[in-house]
Amino acid sequence: MGNQAGGTAVSSEHDAEVAALRAQYAALPPGTPVRLAKPTSNLFRFRDANAHPGLDVSRFNRVLSVDPVARTAQVGGMTTYEDLADATLRHGLMPHVVPQLKTITLGGAVSGLGIESSSFRNGLPHESVREMEILTGDGQVVTARADNEHAALFSGFPNSYGTLGYSLRLEIDLQPVKPYVRLRHVRFGNAHDCAAAIARICADRSYQDEPVDFIDGTVFSRGAMFLTLGQFVDTAPHTSDYTGQQIYYKSIPFKQVDYLTVRDYLWRWDTDWFWCSQALGVQDPWVRRLVPRKYLRSDVYRKIVALDRRYGLSRRVETLLTGYPTEPVIQDIEVPVDRLPEFLDFFDKEIGISPVWLCPLQVVDDRPWPLYPLDPKTLYVNVGFWAGVRLGFGEEEGVYNRRIERVVAELGGHKSLYSTSYYSPEEFWRFYNGDSYQRLKRDYDPAGRLPDLYDKCVRGR
Repeated sequence: MGNQAGGTAVSSEHDAEVAALRAQYAALPPGTPVRLAKPTSNLFRFRDANAHPGLDVSRFNRVLSVDPVARTAQVGGMTTYEDLADATLRHGLMPHVVPQLKTITLGGAVSGLGIESSSFRNGLPHESVREMEILTGDGQVVTARADNEHAALFSGFPNSYGTLGYSLRLEIDLQPVKPYVRLRHVRFGNAHDCAAAIARICADRSYQDEPVDFIDGTVFSRGAMFLTLGQFVDTAPHTSDYTGQQIYYKSIPFKQVDYLTVRDYLWRWDTDWFWCSQALGVQDPWVRRLVPRKYLRSDVYRKIVALDRRYGLSRRVETLLTGYPTEPVIQDIEVPVDRLPEFLDFFDKEIGISPVWLCPLQVVDDRPWPLYPLDPKTLYVNVGFWAGVRLGFGEEEGVYNRRIERVVAELGGHKSLYSTSYYSPEEFWRFYNGDSYQRLKRDYDPAGRLPDLYDKCVRGR
């Protein structure tokens, strides 16, 4: 790597860590499936943590260097976006796309996709990656770029979820920031008007003659949909604080204009895990006063949910009280913007979860990304929903998620794979380009040391 990773000392240390990891990988019993030993996760596929040997990649959890002139950074694959953003903001820079939750890692966002309110102009996180150093399934470490002999792996790595290899170092592009973000919360009374506004604003990158640097939305009900338009500004008359007693999403219907520091804007959703902290009781004012701020964050909530999933306490209580369990419906999907009203109409009638999150995105690099093929000429809208639907008499878990999968396919959309999926093998490989995946698997993991994408994302193995 030479000095591109921050000088000889850092480069030598990183190279030594890579060598140690390769040795660790080679020492694992032959034929044994391999997974990462990770302290945090933002996936919603809960498994026995001791099911397979864990590969310790904890050494790759830091920013190696930031080049403020070239606007690039060298970053370990296990570096959280919280640490990455803090390192780059010191230079007046940030990654092109910063996913909403602090403990999402850069490597996780690239191999498993990520999205945020800059995605209408910057696409997805992998589109601002210049190169990746990857430990592949055959135990080799390769540097993949769009223009070298590993270009197919570079393009096929997004949406592979660690089934082709693990990123150890990534070189990424950065963008300049200003100290504050001015927010405008604009209300719409129906999905057609909201979708039309999304298309217009994303095309113009402005609204009412004012620039728009960020856009996302919150659907509270059929008649209460809000687009939040963010604009970088140098000064702010005041700033709001949503890291303590105040709750960000509850401010949206009541504040037409708001101001946040750029750091607080990046993590505006993390404090309450969007709105999901409500299910854990911490939005109750009396409870919230007792909870230290350091525990008001998404990774703490997810650990609680993981414990509950392991022991099934809430499910047993709910079934005892109501007679019917709840099916978790935790998904992010994308549909073309002109099909958004159809999806929201279906979702309101047949699923009934609210609020839901909207986030426009458009591919900015028209090279093929085979495992998550999006049309670069199409503006999509991500719809995120994270709750549960009570099962009726005779309904088996999966009925609502399968219904969503069917409608998303009918509308020409795609579904993220971080949570439960129910596709048949034929459907799955049709949607996620099985031919390209199998070629990459043969080239970079011929012995099948890493899990198969279908097995991991659908069968839960």
